[in-house]
Amino acid sequence: MINPCAPLLPSEIIERAKKLSVPHVLDGVKAAKLDLPGGGCLCAQINAVERGMKMVGTALTVETDNGDNVPIHVASYSVHEDGYVMVIDGKAYEKRCYFGDLIMGACQAAGFAGMVIDGYTRDRDGNVELGFPVYSRGFMPCGPIKKNEGNINTAITCGGAVVEPGDLVMGDSDGVCVIPRKYIDVVLDEAEKKKAYEEGREQTIAAYRKAKAEGKELPQLAPQWVLNMLKQQYPFPEGNRRGRRIAGRRFSSPPVLPSGRPIPILHFQPLDPPGEIRCPVFPLSRGSSRRCSC
Repeated sequence: MINPCAPLLPSEIIERAKKLSVPHVLDGVKAAKLDLPGGGCLCAQINAVERGMKMVGTALTVETDNGDNVPIHVASYSVHEDGYVMVIDGKAYEKRCYFGDLIMGACQAAGFAGMVIDGYTRDRDGNVELGFPVYSRGFMPCGPIKKNEGNINTAITCGGAVVEPGDLVMGDSDGVCVIPRKYIDVVLDEAEKKKAYEEGREQTIAAYRKAKAEGKELPQLAPQWVLNMLKQQYPFPEGNRRGRRIAGRRFSSPPVLPSGRPIPILHFQPLDPPGEIRCPVFPLSRGSSRRCSC
């Protein structure tokens, strides 16, 4: 079955997605509480041919098997606009490759933004020289066969993710994700929030590293959600007045998990003589007989 291509995604969607990473977008799926097969992520076995490759585009789907690349050839010459990503369900067939750098070069010339296949490719060096984003399970030099027309622009499953024509497809050095067209806006909104959070954390880490190198007072390093979690969920053994306070609670021994084990981010060692302690996780009081070495 051969169907026409879905409309390209709006340019503003593509530009927003280009500013994000695949992990950002998948975190957006999680934050939006969407129940997508594989969480919208293709399996870990499908990776970029070369580190640093990145692609964003509109899905054009192909279904084939047994190393048959006839439908890939047909799809390669069926687009009339730039910006599609060819996503191929090759059934993880491993005895033959599905295509090499000739098809890659043709797709690049036709305006594809990249290619993804649940299967194998060849001509790795030629692919790298093209600078064309391709994601596959690996490399197999044995060539393809040419037999059946397969399916073009139908719903497929690729690497465990369901892909429909017109979906958003993204790839980078971490892998590939596919977001259904109807969920793109909400996922990008959440992904942008995650990116902003990470940028704030990077600033905090840089400030801590700088203060530590200069011997200055250290800022809070742990994110607030960690402090809140420890304070609300884990019991803090109560101590006497000579104990120290952590997160507003006084204790005379390290805080513990419900299992009785010490909270792993806090490690205490004897300190002689007692003094003022600076901890990157919690502010500790003066006069303590222990110090935090986390």
